Amino acid sequence: MVRLVLMFALVIVEYVYGRRPPLPPLPMKDGCFLVSPELGLFRVEGEAVILSFPMFKRVLQVRNLAPLTAKYIISKVNGTEGVVHQDGARVRQRNQQLWFLPANTSDSGEYICTYRNETYCVTGSIKVQVYEATSVDMKKLSYPIRAMVGELNVPLRCPIEDFKKPDSVIKWYKDSSSTDHQLIRGGSFRRNNAKLIIPYMKRSHAGVYTCELRVLIDNQQYKVSRTIVVHVEGVDPETPTPTVPDLSVTSNPGEFFCNRSSFHSYNSPVIQPPVIVSPLNGTIFESLHGSGLELFCNVLTDCQTADATVVQWLVNGQSVESSYLDRRALQGGRRVTRVSEDCQIELRLIFVEMTEVDEKTELRCVAENQGGRQEVVTLFHLEDSTFTWLVVGAVATSCFLTLVSVFLYVLCKPRRKTKMDYILARQHSTF
Repeated sequence: MVRLVLMFALVIVEYVYGRRPPLPPLPMKDGCFLVSPELGLFRVEGEAVILSFPMFKRVLQVRNLAPLTAKYIISKVNGTEGVVHQDGARVRQRNQQLWFLPANTSDSGEYICTYRNETYCVTGSIKVQVYEATSVDMKKLSYPIRAMVGELNVPLRCPIEDFKKPDSVIKWYKDSSSTDHQLIRGGSFRRNNAKLIIPYMKRSHAGVYTCELRVLIDNQQYKVSRTIVVHVEGVDPETPTPTVPDLSVTSNPGEFFCNRSSFHSYNSPVIQPPVIVSPLNGTIFESLHGSGLELFCNVLTDCQTADATVVQWLVNGQSVESSYLDRRALQGGRRVTRVSEDCQIELRLIFVEMTEVDEKTELRCVAENQGGRQEVVTLFHLEDSTFTWLVVGAVATSCFLTLVSVFLYVLCKPRRKTKMDYILARQHSTF
């Protein structure tokens, strides 16, 4: 019995320390495991487009379902069947990506990426929408950036990692109308590789920016562009003008007197800085490996300045769009609600999947208006599942040992000689 208890304890210890706890099972459809869909892709016709499946590849890697050099089959869903795109055509598959050279509006639809071996198959999906150049939905195609008047060195990043090379020449344009794009030539901008730096943010910097790159693929040139919409909050500071006294002319030409009461001063209303209600500074968010996470930044401010208050999430000092998280995180929409006499601004940050690289990642919720700026710093921490399983194993072992002890006690308990005791008692009573 003791040997059985020791074997049971060894099994628990081996399970706890030998490998990580199992991840939640993937759903199945038509005999294949399903991975959560990728974020939708929106592009313009006539440009080169590369379709990839980062979330699908990450799930295969985390669950150890396929080697890094695994071959995928990418197909487009047409009704009930998928059509596989081979090399040599306008739409071709290269390794684990699907290339459109160039993209057409007919390429819009859902695409399936499948990995299959002798035992199982895994599929992921992504929806692609290709717009005509004359009917572009700017809200879906653009990457929004919010900034405050007076912010220093605001970077605009051109998200074209699939095509960018060390010697790539990226051109930047800013529109003055819906059809007229003007090339940015120096002025109040600086370039830094694929970034456009705005040294001092002004109201005039708001607008639609386009970064454009010409790439050479198979001896043919293609255009690649991205659109960034910059929203600027606040009012440009006015140049202070000195107070001019009211000079009254006397009857004697050439003589002036200064009326002291003629000096005027104007007091502007005091704007209160925003207050971040949650999260608290120093908060540590914990999550299990492979799970999603949703964070909220709640800011309290005056209702009159709510529209001019900028709230944003920063990942290691960078915006979510330009951080290492890429498509694994998404900054949700901004929501303003009235709370008593003030207004509360809520901004979400959604994580699709947590991995080891997110450990100790610094998150900042920043709120700023003309009255001031406040920010809180939070951290990520992946829960140690080993400790959880160790506690479970210890509790299970304790319960098992208790049951075994009770069983052995009942089994080996000495029997009481009730009959002999009864005879001795009768004898004593007789005497």
